[in-house]
Amino acid sequence: MTERIRVLIADDHPMWRDGVRADLEGSGEAEIIAEASDGGEAIDLTIELMPEVVLMDLQMPHVSGVEATRRIIEAAPHVRVLVLSASGEENDVLEAVKAGATGYLLKSSTSTDVLDAVRRVRNGEPVFTPSLAGLVLDEFRRLAEGQQPGDPALSDRENDVLKLVAKGYTYKEIGAKLFISTKTVQNHVQNILVKLQLRKRYELMRYAISKGIDRLPE
Repeated sequence: MTERIRVLIADDHPMWRDGVRADLEGSGEAEIIAEASDGGEAIDLTIELMPEVVLMDLQMPHVSGVEATRRIIEAAPHVRVLVLSASGEENDVLEAVKAGATGYLLKSSTSTDVLDAVRRVRNGEPVFTPSLAGLVLDEFRRLAEGQQPGDPALSDRENDVLKLVAKGYTYKEIGAKLFISTKTVQNHVQNILVKLQLRKRYELMRYAISKGIDRLPE
């Protein structure tokens, strides 16, 4: 039996937390190990319990979701933060990503979309709703302008993976295109990060765009 994904829900609305808990635990794929009603509590519980994924609202009392995300990633870089917010405002999305969030979904997303996102961010895969993905990619391109990082030697397969990551394909889609497993794609991405001396997937995306890799033909 596959081990369930350990999830912490951070949201100041009890009814919303109840609904998300019911959806995720009802799937049989996730276990809600704790709930937090504000950002400070989310930080403390994450450090204490070390969930695999934190579902983070942005608008919470005392400590905002963005600040909580930043402090969680600093204290526990292996924990993945998936923002689940009612706001699709550009500034909110970009600040969450810069703070270290692996994904960003709107609260209007279906329970199926949320569960799929939890699965994917647990593996470190960036996840954004289609309406937000273009915004994030545009920001990466803006930040990458003028950067000239080095060119560490990547294998041919790693270059293939990097090119598809830069184009926004999911790990599953990359695996299908290259006829390799999703796990193998994840391993290649980890190796690329090490070689490029990068820590986060969004840094990898920014690197790829700065080199024009996203514009290369498939």
